[in-house]
Amino acid sequence: MTFPVIGVVGGGQLARMMAPAAVALGFELRVLAEAPDVSAVAAVAQAPVGDYRDLDTLRAFARGVDVLTFDHEHVPNEHLLTLIAEGVNVQPRPAALINAQDKLVMRAAIERLGLPNPAWAAVTSVAEITAFGAANGWPVVLKMPRGGYDGKGVKILKSESDAAAAASWFEAMSPLLVEEMVPFSRELSALVARTPSGEARAWPVAESIQVDGVCDEVIAPAPGIPDEVALQAQTAALKIAGELGVTGVMAAELFETPNRAPGYLINELAMRPHNTGHWTMDGAITGQFEQHLRAVLDLPLGATDALGAIVVMKNFLGGANQDLFGAYAAALASEPTVKVHSYGKSVRPGRKIGHVNVIGSKNDDVNRVRARATTVANIIRDGQ
Repeated sequence: MTFPVIGVVGGGQLARMMAPAAVALGFELRVLAEAPDVSAVAAVAQAPVGDYRDLDTLRAFARGVDVLTFDHEHVPNEHLLTLIAEGVNVQPRPAALINAQDKLVMRAAIERLGLPNPAWAAVTSVAEITAFGAANGWPVVLKMPRGGYDGKGVKILKSESDAAAAASWFEAMSPLLVEEMVPFSRELSALVARTPSGEARAWPVAESIQVDGVCDEVIAPAPGIPDEVALQAQTAALKIAGELGVTGVMAAELFETPNRAPGYLINELAMRPHNTGHWTMDGAITGQFEQHLRAVLDLPLGATDALGAIVVMKNFLGGANQDLFGAYAAALASEPTVKVHSYGKSVRPGRKIGHVNVIGSKNDDVNRVRARATTVANIIRDGQ
């Protein structure tokens, strides 16, 4: 009997964090890396470098793997369809993945499923943006449907003059997506996993705190979330995964809207392990990376219960300190219960280079647990 070989397209930190889970389960993980120095290369035995946009490169990488999955959603769908026609087991399938690749496709799917969307429209001109703003109120949010992440490809338009100034966006991509500017109390994440045979599980809904469009901190379960809102959000995420045929881990990023039924709106989808699920690595019975591997191999899924009353994940971005390891002694001594995950990346200001997880008890104050995580992250980032 042999253990399976899993091929991951993309060599970022998500692929890197799949490696320990693969080792624990006895699987072989291979990575198609963008460059010889990307995050996952140091964590796996086989990491050929190649362009994921090239069909022949994908073909060569897929030879000998039992399943092909992803660190990101940017592989051309037409290439994946070709691989499937040639017998490659691709998970998630392109028909599901397109909903994470194209925000216009995703908005239409959410509407078709009868789930809570913000007001939205596909627009091909400044006049259409202006008409949307007149109908739905200013400000509005203009998005590039493809390729945006961490706040990139998003512009807030406060008036008709802002809309006119955004005309150049249509030169890069058309149609664009315009949405109402949703008044929300906070951002939430409903993380689920699903197998090809249809088994699905959800983790507790988490609160996601964004800074400058980048996930900074996650608190699970989301403090104070009404039970009915949490249940509806989980149910919606499971419905999306089931109806769209998602396999592996999927994150539904949500706006909490206490004054607007049903208490949340769907913002975006990600069909892979997600930053808002990093807390599960140390804070849940089954972490998202192990669960993703189980799911794409169509194995039974693990339990998703949280291991503490409060779990906090805090990202650390690149700062002034280039010697991350030099700060470890002070960081680890400051809080022995914190788990540190470094991505093996070179340090650049604003770049995600790692995160820390802290588990709190039912007697802990959530802000104190957050402070413990922040202290460790800041010591590593700043070297102090």
